[in-house]
Amino acid sequence: MSTLADQISKTELAGRIFSEGQLHDRLGGSQARRYGLVNRALKDGSLLRIKRGLYMLGNVYRRDPVHPFAVAQALMPGSYISFETALSYHGWIPEAVFATASVSPGRKTLEYAVPGYGTFSFHPLALNDYQFLSSVRYSKAGTRPALIASPLRALMDLVALRKVIWSGPGWVTDGLRIEASHLLDLHCEDFDRLRLVYKHKAAAEFLLELEHAVMAMKQAPDKVTTT
Repeated sequence: MSTLADQISKTELAGRIFSEGQLHDRLGGSQARRYGLVNRALKDGSLLRIKRGLYMLGNVYRRDPVHPFAVAQALMPGSYISFETALSYHGWIPEAVFATASVSPGRKTLEYAVPGYGTFSFHPLALNDYQFLSSVRYSKAGTRPALIASPLRALMDLVALRKVIWSGPGWVTDGLRIEASHLLDLHCEDFDRLRLVYKHKAAAEFLLELEHAVMAMKQAPDKVTTT
């Protein structure tokens, strides 16, 4: 184990993602000394660089595993987990999702590749003021909480991202393979929370039509259709 990893493993940073500023606080000494320690630790794998100025201990040296959602939120503070990633987390889609996709408060789509964790993408959406975190909550992911969209918010974020036009529930039930039972768990309040979120008219219309389809399914569950 490198000197740096040995020192960090004895602090509260052992199972977390940390910055150069936090390293300075824990290690002290000159910038040149810290630079040398960091470089040696990166070379021997006891330290992993998430992005410039952001690190975590290598897998062998951490007390607890770092969940990909924690990595995503360290890469882009203020973002939240959404799209297929959140739908998979909630069990709404059957496929495992190996990339971690988030909605970001910025204006550019960004992507990072982190060794051992895969790809992280961050997408801005056209959202109305003060609606960024509507139906987004802290949920447990690994040992730390992360901001994760509700299933309906994640679905509608995907609609907004892809600019999907409503053509019936088939895009949801057939295209994404979301079970009708999940849609039947939705309530009017879930839709109400999202009515003012999206700027684009098409997304607002999709939300309204989806609500009508879900309410119709609730009234006649034996006539559920995906056409």
